[in-house]
Amino acid sequence: MDTLTTTTSWKSTFVPAAPRQIISHFTDDQVAGKLMSMGVLPGSEIRLIRKAPFGGGWYVQIDRQILALRKDELDCIVTKQW
Repeated sequence: MDTLTTTTSWKSTFVPAAPRQIISHFTDDQVAGKLMSMGVLPGSEIRLIRKAPFGGGWYVQIDRQILALRKDELDCIVTKQW
């Protein structure tokens, strides 16, 4: 049976070959509202796709959708390793 391990900040676990990451919660309520309106919800699986051109952000896959998010938005995401 799969269990969730300890909660960590997104920055420390954000590597291309990382195990599955599940969104636990957000550290900023204002950014959380924006992310949740785009379908980025606690309990969703998140993984890195690639860095956006010119250092503007990151392409990430959240469940079955691919989004481009700014670094400050990603910094507000706290994940659990699945």
